[in-house]
Amino acid sequence: MSYCLAIDGMQPESRKKLHQNYHDNHYGFPIHDDNELFGRLIMEINQAGLSWETILKKEKSFREAYDHFNIRKVAAYTEKDRERLLNDPGIIRNKLKVNAAIENAKRIIELQKEFGSFEKWLELNHPKTLPEWMKLFKKTFKFTGGEIVNEFLMSIGFLKGAHTENCSVYNDVLKHNPMWKQV
Repeated sequence: MSYCLAIDGMQPESRKKLHQNYHDNHYGFPIHDDNELFGRLIMEINQAGLSWETILKKEKSFREAYDHFNIRKVAAYTEKDRERLLNDPGIIRNKLKVNAAIENAKRIIELQKEFGSFEKWLELNHPKTLPEWMKLFKKTFKFTGGEIVNEFLMSIGFLKGAHTENCSVYNDVLKHNPMWKQV
């Protein structure tokens, strides 16, 4: 969904501000830090079946619960950590999503060893069509269906579509040279 069309005057000011910050400063902008890429993947996985607003409201809690998206720390989580996450009311307490975060952290560590970084792995696989990306993510990660893959890749600048050309943020994103522009 393009947030360029979703932010309107009909929303209460607090909701509008929450969406506006994400839209103007994060959505579609390239991320060059593996921990932040991992964090965005966690957020997109947790959004499945819920509103993005719910996830945005819980972002701070997600950061705290998952050690600020530190891949190495999350990959080392024990059963006790899983239980802690499943009992944390500040995040989405879904066993499949919690397990996916931990397993995906382990997988990203493998990708870092093989390719140097998660970002480099993404870059080496670019460009791909959405169906090709979906197939690759399904083979590589847990809990990554089509919508999750699409939104993750759009939100980090690998797929076009986060903003329309008439959106006020579109040119700001272009200044950061998103991968979709490099095709």
